[in-house]
Amino acid sequence: MTAPTHLRAEHRADALGIGERRPRLSWRLPDGATRQLAYELDGGERVESVANVLVPWPGAALTSGERREVRVRVWTDLGESAWSEPLAVEAGLLDAADWQAQWVAPTAEPGRAPERPAYLLRGEVVVDRPVRRARLYATAHGTYEATIDGVRVGDAELTPGYTEYTVHTHVQTYDVTALLSEGRHELGALLADGWYRGQVGMTRASDQWGDVTAFLAQLVVEHEDGTRAVHGTGAGWEWSASQVVVADLIEGQHEDRRRLPAWSPVAVVERGYDALTVSPAPPVRPVEEVRPLSVTALRPGVHVVDLGQNINGRVRIDLHGSDAVLTHAEALGPDGDVTTDHLAPDVPFLPEPLTAGQVDRVSGGGEVFEPRLTTHGFRYVRVEGPEHLACGDVTGVVVHTDLEPRGSFRCSDERLQRLHDAAVWSFRGNACDIPTDCPTRERAGWTGDWQVFAPTATYLYDVAGFSLKWLRDLAATQWEDGTLNNMAPMPPAERAGFLATLNGSAGWGDAIVLVPWELFGEYGDTAVLAEMWPAMVRWLDRAERMAATAHHPDREPNPYLWDTGFHWGEWLEPGEEPADFPAFVAADKAIVATAYFAWSTRHAAAIASVLGDAEATGRYAALSERVVAAWRAEFLGKPTTQANLVRALRFGLVPDELRAEAADDLARLVREAGTHLGTGFLATPDLLPVLADHGHLDVAYDLLLQDTAPSWLTMIDRGATTVWERWEGVDEDGVPHESLNHYSKGAVISFLHRYVAGLQRLEPTWRRFRVAPRPGGGITWADTHHDSPHGRISVAWEQGETFALAVTVPPGCTAEVVLPSGATATVGPGEHAF
Repeated sequence: MTAPTHLRAEHRADALGIGERRPRLSWRLPDGATRQLAYELDGGERVESVANVLVPWPGAALTSGERREVRVRVWTDLGESAWSEPLAVEAGLLDAADWQAQWVAPTAEPGRAPERPAYLLRGEVVVDRPVRRARLYATAHGTYEATIDGVRVGDAELTPGYTEYTVHTHVQTYDVTALLSEGRHELGALLADGWYRGQVGMTRASDQWGDVTAFLAQLVVEHEDGTRAVHGTGAGWEWSASQVVVADLIEGQHEDRRRLPAWSPVAVVERGYDALTVSPAPPVRPVEEVRPLSVTALRPGVHVVDLGQNINGRVRIDLHGSDAVLTHAEALGPDGDVTTDHLAPDVPFLPEPLTAGQVDRVSGGGEVFEPRLTTHGFRYVRVEGPEHLACGDVTGVVVHTDLEPRGSFRCSDERLQRLHDAAVWSFRGNACDIPTDCPTRERAGWTGDWQVFAPTATYLYDVAGFSLKWLRDLAATQWEDGTLNNMAPMPPAERAGFLATLNGSAGWGDAIVLVPWELFGEYGDTAVLAEMWPAMVRWLDRAERMAATAHHPDREPNPYLWDTGFHWGEWLEPGEEPADFPAFVAADKAIVATAYFAWSTRHAAAIASVLGDAEATGRYAALSERVVAAWRAEFLGKPTTQANLVRALRFGLVPDELRAEAADDLARLVREAGTHLGTGFLATPDLLPVLADHGHLDVAYDLLLQDTAPSWLTMIDRGATTVWERWEGVDEDGVPHESLNHYSKGAVISFLHRYVAGLQRLEPTWRRFRVAPRPGGGITWADTHHDSPHGRISVAWEQGETFALAVTVPPGCTAEVVLPSGATATVGPGEHAF
């Protein structure tokens, strides 16, 4: 029998610098195996178990810098396997006591964001013996790029990433063995503001975690003779202003290549080591390059580049020695020039209006310009300067967290294919170290957005570590009263004054419950449930306390009705953009808040059951039932909206005997709206599934294929290559409004995966799943695949004179197949045709 494959440590194939002392291991069974009976890991004993996802680490815990190779063999129904290929697992620096290097900082005046430069730092390292292995451990308060003798170390960008720096400052580990030989070397870095003190969030606040950037690096060299030397930042290092005279993630990067370094001693600063940790997420990298569709000359020295795709990243441009100004945009105006007016946040309570930013500049000659200390959300670039510019001079560089792709979808309808592609690109554009709302105006980790999109994201990419990193920052800044911030990380400026009152919204804060539950479903990760459980309890305690102790003045008190506090509600339903924001803040949104109170307590009961806490299971199950009863007493049978009916049906708020009537009401509201949707951020992902599951598949397809506003295909027909924030992000006159790259409404593509193609998870890690295509809308064929923790699942169907379905089931899994005729079958691993 062949060996197990895809051995991973905490989902990682590259386990260099891992932050867990006992990383959990996963693998896939040999081809043809139906069921694992037992496994054995190097350093352990045979374990009688079917588990092959996130199994415990064998033997002793890792120590800082320790490297160990692990292998696995399994016993299945086919017999005993061979040993797998080894996986090298190496720990990073795991304790504060491991650090000998000191934080260093430039002694320049802080200046004012976003007009601050990037700084060069350097120090000398002497290697006096042959090198066997060398590791560089580095981090910053700001963003950094490390070098050895002028050679860039690694390919990660915007390191150490966006975090709650006082709690989690991430350290990167680099294998630099090939860059070191006997002799003198210069260890250097380019240090910029990044998120630490640059502009962040909807208010573009700066200096949120400090007003002085700093760098920390420790080089550990193991010599051939068995000795070990430690070098690092500290006294003796120097700094200089660099040729990057402005470096801001939102404003842009400006370079003056005529500037020469002027070196001065650094300041050794006390920043401590207690917050230093390792990110569970992959790093941000340049992951793809896009060639322009066109370059258009507007007037002498001014060109507009069209990449043909809205991306997050930058351009690499050959300027042939010219100075240049590059303005990045998502849309064009009627004159063919870029327009960025819609990207300037409208924040009425700020003393000065905000600009769109996204402008890069270079002067002083040179050929290639590629600003790596910033990113932009854009499809178009206005290039001012070069007399001549051609497509071959420009490359779009896509930058985001280097997530492993997991899913795909194709079908016979070209516009639905474009919609799926747009939703995928929207997620990619908003996966830059954290799940952001948009890559332009705010770049903030809004909780509501990730709560609704996470189930779609887990199908498309491996987002396990990416989500865990974000959840840890969300939990770290939870208020003493249980309130959760709107964003993670949360700029302190948006936790103060009037903005503080806008935190703690139902549907947004519930991400602390619903995102970990999705990670458990996709990856079987019980550890994330246990880690987030205290924050879940505090959040639900707050909701319970608010419901019990206060009530809306226009309603009779009910201790299980959550009708106080601020809530975003459904947010951005068609035609419901709040013109009067104070009135919106004060509006009663109890129908939404109470629904989420019931939904999250029901999930808390399920989570407690997984964690083996019987008392909490019973408590939250009973609480959820009481909240459901309160919702029914107040809202059942009253005039309502599409969104509230969708939520009521999805969340089980409607009694069984009334579900058909409620679904009919929903379908009627859709038809009365001219077969147009009426949902916003929260209910949109569930709209089509609820209709399909309650006898209105035809209405679901009609909505999906609707091509007049508001609809998904209106976006596509108006040229969208990413999903818009508002349903009319580009209006019928071609005028853009706010962000044109918001993934939340793109969660509709889960309907394409789960209903059109018909692939649905039934048990955690996809050990059991259903294949039940629901053809409609004139679609004649569809296919999808999803790389589960056990291997690839694929579904492909075609409708001609007969219906043909092909299904691939990975080892260790079972599929329930339901044909459109109603015929069913249960199949195990292998390829099956129906």
